[in-house]
Amino acid sequence: MARSGSGARLEGSLLEVLGTDAAGLAGLSRPWQDRIRQADLVAAPRRLLADLEAWRGDAPAPDLIASDKPADLLPRLERALAAGQRVVLLASGDPLWFGIGRLLLQHLPAERLRFHPAPTSLQLAFARLGRPWQDASWISLHGRDPEPLAARLQQRPAALAVLTDPARGGADAVRRILRASGLEAAYELWLGERLGHPAERLQRLAPADPLPPDLDPLHIVLLIAAEPAAVSPQALPLFGLPDGLWLQHPDQPGLMTKREVRIQLLADLELPEHGVLWDIGAGVGSVGLEALRLRPALELWAVERRPGATALIGANADRLGVRPAAVLEGQAPAALGSLPDPDRVLIGGGGRDRREVLEAVLGRLRPGGVVVLPLATVEALAQLRPQLEQAGLGVTVSQIQAWRGAPLAEGTRLAPLNPVLVLKGARPAAG
Repeated sequence: MARSGSGARLEGSLLEVLGTDAAGLAGLSRPWQDRIRQADLVAAPRRLLADLEAWRGDAPAPDLIASDKPADLLPRLERALAAGQRVVLLASGDPLWFGIGRLLLQHLPAERLRFHPAPTSLQLAFARLGRPWQDASWISLHGRDPEPLAARLQQRPAALAVLTDPARGGADAVRRILRASGLEAAYELWLGERLGHPAERLQRLAPADPLPPDLDPLHIVLLIAAEPAAVSPQALPLFGLPDGLWLQHPDQPGLMTKREVRIQLLADLELPEHGVLWDIGAGVGSVGLEALRLRPALELWAVERRPGATALIGANADRLGVRPAAVLEGQAPAALGSLPDPDRVLIGGGGRDRREVLEAVLGRLRPGGVVVLPLATVEALAQLRPQLEQAGLGVTVSQIQAWRGAPLAEGTRLAPLNPVLVLKGARPAAG
């Protein structure tokens, strides 16, 4: 004997919860079609009831009930199960994946429920693309603000499926968030509609393409990471390039200095017309390479410990039309020994060896030189600031906190980026 979540005692029969794709009843196998016709009660979304009534014709069974209103549905299901009736409930996709399954389990005992999932829209979308999806992630906008999507994009997932909500966050909202994140060039956007239906549609939309005027409410958006198309260096902004224009390390695509922080760091470096710039922990080379666009006569020496840094930063340099003096793959401070003494130094990245790196920099920094350190924690600031002060540098501290607009149905909400502390030291000029 089992007891439901509402206290009713249920006997005997099972509730068969059957997933369907966008084809609805027409996509079901013959055995399931026969089982539905033989049922005593069939519950289904209202959009399927007309097809069910056509199937039933003049026959008295099965009884039909819409599943869209749980307050009416659940008591009827409980009575039917208690009476030992044959009951089938039709649902979309996998009932246990953003479906009615969660609600049923809250009110009915699990041993009285048997789930038969159909492929989800997520599975069908990747199947239609012919792309493995074990590396994919997903996010739902159903009944939610789109701000989490903006935050997720900053991690630069290889593939991201967005379950849209036409009432709050449809395909248009996804595109606006992608644009506000500066990542339009870094992702292909695919729009899937009515997947599983004979009239299904899957299409790739370029940033300038309008949404289909007949966009179906049942749609899913796939964002697939792609190498950004090359743009003529003359067509690029002088500095402050969108994040999506940079080639990334495939295994760590989100680890780069965001545009707003990059702009501030370039200002804090007080770039001279001539001199030597060290970019330590250069990542994809974004700050150092933009510095060369501002000051083409500078010598940029980029140091990055990740394998493949030379090729990646070199490729980004080609895209920007600049040429660093050298890119070294190695660990600082050991990799700094062969470099000419610097006039400007940016120390990015973290790690326990940051004090040793700063010590090596301070031993080589020329008179009038500037060193800038973007930091993620106040502990790092407390550790490194005294080191600059004891070396006789003038020290300033600032915090960069930027927000990017995330569209809402009624306007725009500001989604925060991670705050960055900036520690700057300036060595006095020679007597």
